[in-house]
Amino acid sequence: MSTRENSFVIVPVCEQFRTRTRGRLRYILAFCCATFVISLAVSPVFAQSDAEFAKANQDYAQNNFKEAISGYETLVRVGQWSANVFYNLGNAYFRAGDFGRAILNYERALALEQHHPEATANLQIARDEVRALEMQQSWPERYLLFASINQYVITAAAAFWVGLFCVVGLIFARRRSAAIIALLTFSFLVFVIAILAIYELDHGSKGRALAIVTGKDVQARLATADTANSVLALPPGSEVKILSTRGDWVYAALPNNLRGWIPAKDAELVRLSSRS
Repeated sequence: MSTRENSFVIVPVCEQFRTRTRGRLRYILAFCCATFVISLAVSPVFAQSDAEFAKANQDYAQNNFKEAISGYETLVRVGQWSANVFYNLGNAYFRAGDFGRAILNYERALALEQHHPEATANLQIARDEVRALEMQQSWPERYLLFASINQYVITAAAAFWVGLFCVVGLIFARRRSAAIIALLTFSFLVFVIAILAIYELDHGSKGRALAIVTGKDVQARLATADTANSVLALPPGSEVKILSTRGDWVYAALPNNLRGWIPAKDAELVRLSSRS
């Protein structure tokens, strides 16, 4: 009786285990198939992007700058953003004589890769060529620009987790450790400094609102009308910080600590979003 009861109990458990195993295998197989299908779909996209990039580089080498610009802009429109794409696009605009958009794309390259020596050098050459105006940086920005926002984000996250582990260690420790308390204090200070740095860089002169004047003969005005008094003449490639938008005009902070209205079509944001 005991044997029959034991076998009766064991059989359903084994069947249940088999059923669960089969179900998990199905999920694993389905996941693998889906991954394989996605890889097949994505691979041609990357291959096409590489081919488009190579074609644009070839057009640039052959002095077909308009065709090269078209090729690089196609990559930007489909979201293939990299410092080298923007750098090459800036070079193509520079050779085509469009210094405003050349500066814009050098800035975009540096926004993605802060330490890009070629983009930095060509940006300065283009600025000198058209005497573009730059926004004044606050003193905290000048000291904080040695690292990027992404690096500060990583630093803040690391400091947060170190601090959290220290708190847990203090809770479960039998007695308080001076070393853990010191590490907790240090990680808290690092976290606070990193968060302040992120905020300062994101809202500063080089932050998300930074835009480059791409139009020619642009005048910042006191009101949203072409007949309004001029505040400042902005050569192509000049930096502005967009504060608000009204119709076809944007209100911006300008170099020399001024503010004024400029046509929205004559300025483009440096930082692109996925919705652009």
